Amino acid sequence: MDRIVLDKKIDSILRCLNRVEQRLPESEAAFFKDFDAQDVVVLNLTRAIQTAVDIATHLLSSSNQPVPSTMAESFSSLQKINVITTEIAEKMIKSVGFRNVAVHNYDDVDLSITYAIASQHLNDFKDFIRQVLSYYDSTR
Repeated sequence: MDRIVLDKKIDSILRCLNRVEQRLPESEAAFFKDFDAQDVVVLNLTRAIQTAVDIATHLLSSSNQPVPSTMAESFSSLQKINVITTEIAEKMIKSVGFRNVAVHNYDDVDLSITYAIASQHLNDFKDFIRQVLSYYDSTR
């Protein structure tokens, strides 16, 4: 994977996380009432997850690994080749589950789970980025 492409994808994730942080109300109760915040948060979390999957897929293809059959598998494959830790792989796999509900069954998105992800788990994406960059830099 070209470093310029990787940097653009990382920048995209960070912009999405920033939008989530900007629009997330202080409380879950306020989030439940703010439909615009819900839309911004769900959309940007979904984009961040999809972009993380894109990064994973590109890294796997450039390391001659088999193409994963699912989005979640891309993170377990990265863990198997020591790009990311088991802990981050598990968190990113869970994020794919959220993304799938958000994309395919938007009406079924659990706002409590959404708020928990947005308020407590944005650092999971930042840890993913740090680990990917560390791997990338160590292989160049």
